[in-house]
Amino acid sequence: MTKYIEETKVIGQWVLNNVTRELDLIAPQIAAEAVPGQFVNVQVSRRTAPLLRRPLGIAGVNRKRGVVRLVYRFVGEATNILGDVCSGDMLSVVGPLGHGFDLNAEYPLLVGGGTGLAPLLFLAETFVKKGVRPDVLMGGRTADDLFWKDMYVDLVERMGLTTDDGSLATKGTVMAELPLMLRRLHYDCVYVCGPVPMMKAVSAAVLEKGIKCQVSLEKYMACGLGACLSCSCQGIGRRLKVCQDGPVFWAEEVAEW
Repeated sequence: MTKYIEETKVIGQWVLNNVTRELDLIAPQIAAEAVPGQFVNVQVSRRTAPLLRRPLGIAGVNRKRGVVRLVYRFVGEATNILGDVCSGDMLSVVGPLGHGFDLNAEYPLLVGGGTGLAPLLFLAETFVKKGVRPDVLMGGRTADDLFWKDMYVDLVERMGLTTDDGSLATKGTVMAELPLMLRRLHYDCVYVCGPVPMMKAVSAAVLEKGIKCQVSLEKYMACGLGACLSCSCQGIGRRLKVCQDGPVFWAEEVAEW
């Protein structure tokens, strides 16, 4: 798939909670090519620091308008700088990068937490356009982390919610709800993105049931193009480059998380 370096125009930035923002960009070439599970590399500053671009999963596209939707969380200097951009600002973006999700499921379940719910949102929208309404199970530390429910409500058939502190819905991680959903409902593929402990636990439970499972890995990336090896991890029988071979893998391909 072709990769583009686009000078994109910011058309809006919205507060989702105190540490999370949505950023919409005019990026027609990337919007035309992107598929769910892919990401972009964003240059957050024209200065020398921070030097490296930051990878952000694509949360959605509007191909007609040429818009790419990103959701990110404040985790350091680069994302804090990104939080200061305004409508009309220009950002250099490389993408779409990596390989996306398999779209052949007829009864999909999406399981996510944190900004891992961003690429799954793009996946849900794509399934709906194919005439398939997925289920979603999402977890957060508190109710404030589950602003995502409003983004998913019109796209999914069923929605499961968990919070670590019990401030919304079921208390606990997604593993408090997943076994019940797997017993009661028939899924032919589960798609997982979020914190590593969650992905490991979910994929193990899903594979034990004999259900196909794809995971989207998040690793520190320097180049995002497969040259530097900073995002490599151990797969079954070979090293995997998350940026180039992934970020989406079949769960059984991953030996090291």
